[in-house]
Amino acid sequence: MDKIMNKGSCFCGAVSFEIDGELGPIICCHCSKCRKMNGTAFNAISLVKKADLRFKSGFDNLSNYESSPGVGRVFCKTCGSPIYSWRETMPDAVRLRIGTMDTPVPAKPSAHIFVASKAEWFDFHDDTPQYPERP
Repeated sequence: MDKIMNKGSCFCGAVSFEIDGELGPIICCHCSKCRKMNGTAFNAISLVKKADLRFKSGFDNLSNYESSPGVGRVFCKTCGSPIYSWRETMPDAVRLRIGTMDTPVPAKPSAHIFVASKAEWFDFHDDTPQYPERP
């Protein structure tokens, strides 16, 4: 059986990456920090093993912002595309931004989290489980 290879990049193309293997479950986070950092109603993320993430180009074009103690967000310095976030408490994984994927992502979101603080202008139109905070 062939190994799954997922590919992604930032908006301007300066940063490109590959992920060996499958993506983790897709989670849609509606917390105010994710909304601010992405400029959208929610942030679609997938937990990925750090060892499986390989940058093909633009690693030096990444910038890191520690948004709260022990939590950081990594983005392209040129176009501002968010690529992933990290937590000191999870050193072996990153939360990949699904919108950066170039290869098809057949999976659907498995949960909406922090819906207690969702954008008031956003309404749900799916049957995906919803959680007021992190389950």
